[in-house]
Amino acid sequence: MSATHGRYDYVPINRRADFRWPGDARLAVYIAVNLEHFTFGKGLGATLVAGGSQPDVLNFAWRDYGNRVGAWRMLEMLDELQLPSCAVTNAAIFDYCPELPAAFFKRGDEIVAHGRTNSERQGELDENTEAELIAETTKTLKRHTGVRPKGWLGPWISESRITPDLLQEAGYVYLLDWCHDDQPVWFRTRRGRILSVPYPQEINDIPAVVARQMTAPEFAAMIIDQFEEMRCQSRHQPLVMGIALHPYIVGQAHRLRHLRRALAQISAARDSLWLTTPGEIANFADGVGNAAF
Repeated sequence: MSATHGRYDYVPINRRADFRWPGDARLAVYIAVNLEHFTFGKGLGATLVAGGSQPDVLNFAWRDYGNRVGAWRMLEMLDELQLPSCAVTNAAIFDYCPELPAAFFKRGDEIVAHGRTNSERQGELDENTEAELIAETTKTLKRHTGVRPKGWLGPWISESRITPDLLQEAGYVYLLDWCHDDQPVWFRTRRGRILSVPYPQEINDIPAVVARQMTAPEFAAMIIDQFEEMRCQSRHQPLVMGIALHPYIVGQAHRLRHLRRALAQISAARDSLWLTTPGEIANFADGVGNAAF
């Protein structure tokens, strides 16, 4: 028999209890804007071109554009379209450019914990060191916002075998690392449960644009096609559609124009949707208990 994680059972999408999101909606849509900091001269980082020796000035500066320019243009767009978002935030962002997460927090967006920095992977750490990373990140976000984060996305979607256990024990309500479903799923942990809220790896600009080299119009078309098809599918089951964005990628002017077009189509359909955040999805799931998920 093949090894399994034991976190959840297999239940096909068409054999689950039916329910409706707030406002009688069938499709919940959230936008995740990743606010990430990268160590200069070492560690991990997405690349525009093949990296050379450190310090890799070209790729570091390309990523830094997102914090200096791209994210602010995205904020303007989100305000214009009256769309909520969640800011998936490295703790190091608060030392480097605290004005940026403060701007998202001020507009009422949820701040989701995203580790210390995207220059490291937590799944490579031993249990004590990973627990310390989680505690340090949580303390930093709470100190700067006054609100304890309830959700976690690991840098580089990195988990150890016990990450869900450590997050639940640290007081987290949900995690975003798993892209295995279109509905929230309760995970078993060694001391209780934690909710997995769907986070996209398809409708995500890093796999699409950086890995697959998709153009801005192609990525925008993916968003629109996903949205329209999920609207149709949600007639049968309530669904979650996430859109994962990185300001150093889609905050570039030529990509932002096409992203604006895609998000405007979603905004125009707001009366039939639940435009929300992962935290609100988790609140809803906790309210209905095991009845739906």
